[in-house]
Amino acid sequence: MKFSAILLSNVLLASATLAAPFTARKRSTLLSSHPYTGKDVDSPLDHEYDSNWAGAAFASPPSGSKFTSVTGTFNVPTVTKTNGRAGAAWVGIDGFNTNSILQTGIQWQVEDSEVQFSAWHEWYPADSVNFPSLAMSPGDEITVTVVASSSTSGTATVENTSTGKSVSKAISGQALAGQNAEWIVEDFEEGSSLVPFANFGTITFTGCSATTNSGTTGLTGADTVDIEQNSKVLTSTTIDSSSKVAITYE
Repeated sequence: MKFSAILLSNVLLASATLAAPFTARKRSTLLSSHPYTGKDVDSPLDHEYDSNWAGAAFASPPSGSKFTSVTGTFNVPTVTKTNGRAGAAWVGIDGFNTNSILQTGIQWQVEDSEVQFSAWHEWYPADSVNFPSLAMSPGDEITVTVVASSSTSGTATVENTSTGKSVSKAISGQALAGQNAEWIVEDFEEGSSLVPFANFGTITFTGCSATTNSGTTGLTGADTVDIEQNSKVLTSTTIDSSSKVAITYE
């Protein structure tokens, strides 16, 4: 998806149709994400606001290392059935202060008063791609993982642990820097505009971890970001422990 930063005075965030630097996308059509376009991306972010990303992210890995995988688990949200609204949840590598993003997650869209869910992967700046059908319902537990086996190749996996079904895809793309890891709820973009953001209640990522070539880390030291549009804050993000971050629609 795409990240279009509004204030980010410190580090992070990007956008793309579904997960590139900060900018959104739509799952029934082509999604894309975009890297973070905020300011001062070389300093700690702590907490900031963006037009389409909410969640937790690392602006940089431990000294001398690179992020090589990111994983997290959450439940499929119960989305308010307001037609035309949408959103997505995903994990990814890069996109805060880099020009590429490896990401995977799920998306929801409300059409004809029904919520449609789908799983997808994306290696921004290429468009997002839907996985073959992976059935899911509100409350199902979903684990999402991206692994970079090299700077230009990796794997995206979405598993519905409630049903025992999963989808996985080996993909390649523009070189990653391995500088960012993120756990995000996104208001993605369709065409050149953000889609109306759906009320998703609360999404809590658990089991959050990121691997580098020097070890594994949880959320300790990660920054938080919330969505702000038209001077209105739409989300509230809290890191509750070293492996748990909650994002609530306001």
